[in-house]
Amino acid sequence: MRARLHPTDGGRAAVLAELARAPLDLLVIGGGINGGGIAREAALRGLRVGLVDKGDFGSGTSSRSSKLIHGGLRYLELGDLRLVFEACQERDLLRRRLAPHLVRPLPFLFPVYAGDSRGLLAISAGLWLYDILATFRNIRWHRRLSRQATLALEPGLRAQGLRGAGLYYDCWTDDARLTLETILSARLEGALVCNYVAVTALRKRDGRIGGVTLRDAVGGRTLDVAAAVVVNATGPWVDAVRTLDDPAASPLLRLTKGVHIVVPRARVGNRHAVVLRAPTDRRVMFAIPWGEQVLVGTTDTDHSGTADNVQADRADVEYLLEAVNHQFPTAALRAEDVVSAFAGLRPLVAPSGAQSASPSAVSREETIVTSPSGLVSLAGGKLTTYRRVAIAVVARVVAELRARGDRRRFPKSQSHRKPLVGARASNGAASGWAEDGHLRTRYGGRVEELVSVLASDGRLREPLAPPLEDLRGEICMATEGEMAVSLEDVLRRRLHVALRDPSQGLGVAREVAALMAESLGWDETRRRQEEEAYRHRVAEERRRWGSR
Repeated sequence: MRARLHPTDGGRAAVLAELARAPLDLLVIGGGINGGGIAREAALRGLRVGLVDKGDFGSGTSSRSSKLIHGGLRYLELGDLRLVFEACQERDLLRRRLAPHLVRPLPFLFPVYAGDSRGLLAISAGLWLYDILATFRNIRWHRRLSRQATLALEPGLRAQGLRGAGLYYDCWTDDARLTLETILSARLEGALVCNYVAVTALRKRDGRIGGVTLRDAVGGRTLDVAAAVVVNATGPWVDAVRTLDDPAASPLLRLTKGVHIVVPRARVGNRHAVVLRAPTDRRVMFAIPWGEQVLVGTTDTDHSGTADNVQADRADVEYLLEAVNHQFPTAALRAEDVVSAFAGLRPLVAPSGAQSASPSAVSREETIVTSPSGLVSLAGGKLTTYRRVAIAVVARVVAELRARGDRRRFPKSQSHRKPLVGARASNGAASGWAEDGHLRTRYGGRVEELVSVLASDGRLREPLAPPLEDLRGEICMATEGEMAVSLEDVLRRRLHVALRDPSQGLGVAREVAALMAESLGWDETRRRQEEEAYRHRVAEERRRWGSR
């Protein structure tokens, strides 16, 4: 019998019971990076906090990004100098203190070609400004490269018309895991967190919101939760939640769709992250090395459908393939070569009277709005600056509490001092095989939670889907210590199998479902339903973007 992990929250039933037992100071709706950051910030400041999400943590925008922690070089073109400055500061804080195991430096090559709107001198000037806004605390200073030096670094680049390049530095992260660790850190500070719990109604008294009604999608239970302040941090669903408060509320958001594809790195051959320009519209995107694959993206187009059903289409995939093939002519990639494709929505703040502006020209800065009934809604924001956004939102929450007569003294923000749970010092108990490879970079100090489980059964230390490094035992970690409750949660967000395995996890779906059934007590019917639902989801995605 293998050893088991013991979740610190005592399981879903205990969390839901505690949510209903006593009033909260704050209930956060939305378990993405912003919701998680708000819950952590509030818990660190001594508030009694709850957080719920109608799906899995990070299952929306927060796990569907370009996986970059960056200052936003492109935002210099939009004149958002303050946003770039703040993002550079947060990037530095994340990679040095808060999450150094998850946020790692990555060199970027910005090729410049004849006919580009900005030449080599202009790009170099922009990179100088980028370094200055980082207060010269970037990983390394940028360099300007000649044509020959550029081709020496990236021999697969299109040589025709190449003038040179700028070499600069930003950071890479696992966006889904950064979100999860932020939520786990909030839980460690006392926040009550639960996924697959939907808000079905906002409860009011004398015209003021005083709580919510929740529906647990896993257990089927409905419960009422009292909360002095409710924050709507649901990303693309912000306007939908606002209509629960006021059916006539004017929309805040302009949703734009961002699509990425994962392709074999051997075909592209890039050694660095490379800035691409789409041949059709000259939009900037990236080709980012990811082990044996390359992540290419992203698109930026308006989305008029529902937030619940956003997928990559064939046109999106062809647009990205055209961009990477143009920059790396020998790649010759086709839709059949795409390992996976995924789409997410940016919950951008709709600029007044500027709907005709291109999606890429819309600011990424956030807006915080409080309704007459007290609902605090967050629109906009970036992955990199989530902590600063959380500070601003919690300041609004404290102001709301003050307005309702709460006279408690809350400490100042401490979120810049306290590392996320995986970045905290370990006790050194991990065995040698757990010290190396991807486990330390994925879990940091939390790798020790895996040791007893992996040591008890040698088979759990074997790779799940070689040559990927994900281990079978990580499935147990996901279900018993990280609140995963579906096959999709494990294969797409806790691990990388759905994105990087050529079969997108179909080859191991049955085995993963069996291991999850053991951990979660599923019967054979439930196990089969999970497997069939996952297979259907992958088949539908592939049908939409034209894969094999």
